[in-house]
Amino acid sequence: MLLKLYGFYDGHGGATTLIALAIMFLAGFALSRVSKLFHLPNVTGYIVSGILIGPFVLNLVPPEVVEGMDFLSDLALGFIAFGVGKFFKKEVLRSTGSRVIVITLLEALLAGILVFVVVYAFFPELGLSFALLLAAIATATAPASTLMTINQYEAKGEFVEILLQVVALDDVVCLLCFSLASSIAGATASGSIDFMGIFLPIAYNLLFIVAGFLGGILLRFLVKGRSPNSRLIIAVAIISVISGCGILLDVSPLLSCMVFGATYVNMTKDEKLFKYVDHFNPPIMLLFFVMSGINMDLASFATIGIVGIVYFLVRMIGKYAGAYFGAMLTKTGKKTRNYLGLALAPQAGVAIGLAYLGQRILPVEMGDTFLTIILCSSVLYEMAGPALAKFALVKSGSIAPKALARGKKRNLVDDIEFHRLPLDTIEKREFPVESTAPKEEAPSPAPVFHDWRKSRPGGYPFTIARHNQDDP
Repeated sequence: MLLKLYGFYDGHGGATTLIALAIMFLAGFALSRVSKLFHLPNVTGYIVSGILIGPFVLNLVPPEVVEGMDFLSDLALGFIAFGVGKFFKKEVLRSTGSRVIVITLLEALLAGILVFVVVYAFFPELGLSFALLLAAIATATAPASTLMTINQYEAKGEFVEILLQVVALDDVVCLLCFSLASSIAGATASGSIDFMGIFLPIAYNLLFIVAGFLGGILLRFLVKGRSPNSRLIIAVAIISVISGCGILLDVSPLLSCMVFGATYVNMTKDEKLFKYVDHFNPPIMLLFFVMSGINMDLASFATIGIVGIVYFLVRMIGKYAGAYFGAMLTKTGKKTRNYLGLALAPQAGVAIGLAYLGQRILPVEMGDTFLTIILCSSVLYEMAGPALAKFALVKSGSIAPKALARGKKRNLVDDIEFHRLPLDTIEKREFPVESTAPKEEAPSPAPVFHDWRKSRPGGYPFTIARHNQDDP
């Protein structure tokens, strides 16, 4: 690339880093506004902005800044996994029964198996490790686009309940599959497979799961009685410790952070902490996805084109077929059986984070190809995901006609904020301020007996007159 626009501010130490961060923030924000015009998720705008300011277009970010932010993928993965953990409350898992588990296992594993068989059979030059890691990532589903579509059109019913539970459990299957695949890939890096080479990485992952459980217990006691800001700081510190230890020991922080979040929510029933973390996340996630776009190797497009297309199509077939057969085996309704697989198309956060881990495991050139395939397909999935999700929700009868008309006027991207409360509102709700005024200064009106309005269906018990109870 001839352009090196970063040269205008490069070589000034900390100032260079801060300017580069400002460029990434502003570029990500600007392109997310553009993606909103096309009713696409923010993640699409973030990745595209990274491509534009990256080395293949404007080249606005110095290479040393990009290299110095490698830790960002591990930290972002920690936050993503912690958020996934809140979906695994005991009462929810008990209520889902075996039906959702069977559907999730079939749709995730069939997609992974098909991707592995096809890629390894038709592209043997890529190797066993490449096919295994790609297959493991194929099992993941990104719920953001689907959730936004559900919120936008106020979708309800059995189809929506099953869909939400499946996308929550889906990432757990992906994390387990990727842990096993990365263990095998690491063991075969030397050209031979031995038992200890596979067993030890799995043992390390199990130890990290125990660490996540202990972290959840520790968090429960550390945040008790503390202010929202203090609770947020403690949670972020523990997530950072787990992610940092994962880098030191070459272990993914995903399973540990997920268990960390699940342990905390089951012990405390407190979901407000997850809202605090959600409000802390956006800058980190923006940088994570912008960095993903910067790291995308556009030069390899010519060689990965056919592999990327095969991955995109085969994964879609596997997701649809697995959801169909899973619903058939569990005797789920016909509409769920026919359309559930279409709503499982999107793939972004977890898949992109795992792609970075896979890039480290594979040789340099093959790792770059691997990352680019996942990034490109994620952009395509995020573009197609909302349309497929809407089609599935309409055909399954989950969207009422009036809600469909209202939903067309609502913004798809910003509607996810419908379920979020501003941080100051959350704080006020958690720590209500009781009035210290003497009771005599704020007397309550005496109840009025035989108020006819109380007998009205849905009527509010209005006070008609104020008088003393001692009055005749």
